Amino acid sequence: MKLSHYLLPTLLFITPSLLQAQIFPKAHFNGMYLQWGYNREIYTRSDIHFQNGNQYDFTIHDAKAVDKPDFDGIWNSPLDITIPQYSYRIGVYLNRQNTWAIELNFDHAKYVVNDDQRLRLSGQIAGEQIDKDTVIHRQFLHFEHTDGANFFHINYVHQKFLLEGKRYGKLSYLLKGGAGVVIPRTDVTYMGQRLNNKFHVAGYIISAEAGIRYYPLRNFFLELNMKGGYANYLNSLAIEGGGKANHQFCYGSVILLAGYDLNFGHQRQHPAVAPL
Repeated sequence: MKLSHYLLPTLLFITPSLLQAQIFPKAHFNGMYLQWGYNREIYTRSDIHFQNGNQYDFTIHDAKAVDKPDFDGIWNSPLDITIPQYSYRIGVYLNRQNTWAIELNFDHAKYVVNDDQRLRLSGQIAGEQIDKDTVIHRQFLHFEHTDGANFFHINYVHQKFLLEGKRYGKLSYLLKGGAGVVIPRTDVTYMGQRLNNKFHVAGYIISAEAGIRYYPLRNFFLELNMKGGYANYLNSLAIEGGGKANHQFCYGSVILLAGYDLNFGHQRQHPAVAPL
C-alpha cells in the first residue's frame, strides 16, 4: 500500500485538531488551504554506503540518479492519481490578509540510481577488500526509492499579493522554508535478490521554495513553485537480513499545484495592491 493511503488521511485529521488544540492563539487562525499537484526532480550525485555486519560494508561513489515521473499512469487510468510523482499541501493562514501561513508539505518524489554506471566501488564484500572502478550492473546492485523518496516538511510561508481585481483575478508570489523527515520505501536488488522494503523514517530534509500563485476564481488557485533542498538518508532499510544504506544529496524540483482556500466564514482583508 502506498504511503499516501496512510499519510493524507492522517494530515486531514491532524489539521483540524491543531486548530482546536489552540497551539497558537485562536485569533491567529483565519482560514486554511488545500493543494494537490505533481513534481519533477533533479539530483546531485551521491556516495551510497551499504552495510550488513560482516557480510558486506561497501560504498559506490558519485552515483547518478534520476526521477521517475510516471505521468502515463494518469492517462491509463484517471483513478491512479498517486502513481506519478505527486505533491500535496495543507496550510493554515496566520492573519486575515492571508500573507503568512504554516504548511504541512509532502512531495512523493522518486529516486532511481542509473544502471550500468562505471563507478568507484570501495569496501569489503564477504571479507574481500575492494577498491576499484567497475560497471554496476543491475544484477549486482540496483537501488531506488520509487514508492517514494517521500519528503515530508513543515514550512513557514509568506505570500505577497502583487495584483488583484475582479476582471483578471489575483496574482501573488510565495516564499517558503522548512524542514522535516524523509520516509522512503527503498527497493534494492543485490546479487540478484530483490527486496522492496517497508516505509521507514530514514533521515531528515531541509528546503526552500519560491513560487507564483494565480487566482482565476475567488478561492481556487494555481501555483507554480521552484524548490531546492538537501536530504540526508541516514538509515534506509535496504537489503534483507538487516542491511542498511545511507546517502545524502541536494535536489531541485518544479512543482505545479491546484489549490482551494477555505476561509472559515470571514472575508480576507485586502492589502494595498496594484489594481487590474
